[in-house]
Amino acid sequence: MDMSMDKLSIYVPQKYRGKQPIERLTKLAKKRDRSVNYLVVQAILDFVEREEKRKDNGD
Repeated sequence: MDMSMDKLSIYVPQKYRGKQPIERLTKLAKKRDRSVNYLVVQAILDFVEREEKRKDNGD
């Protein structure tokens, strides 16, 4: 892994701020006894795996 790519920062566009993604993630992290970072990384990995399978299936 290229060590220059071990950190990621995100920007929540204005149109999605009303959905309160940060607040919802924080609440879920507390409920699951996990960090927000853990949930975000898990969501990214789930998304990438799902999209890779979709691509492999010709979708």
